[in-house]
Amino acid sequence: MRKILSITFTLLILIGMAPLLGACQTTAGAGQDISAGGHALTNSAEKHAP
Repeated sequence: MRKILSITFTLLILIGMAPLLGACQTTAGAGQDISAGGHALTNSAEKHAP
């Protein structure tokens, strides 16, 4: 009985953490996109400077 409860508890924890792990990837991807946009703006400004 104790083994079944342990497995059930572990599965619930893993299922509960799955969205959090996905959110980490999404946040990292958004940060990279914002950084790339900033670099593009900087490069464009430097290229068009008088």
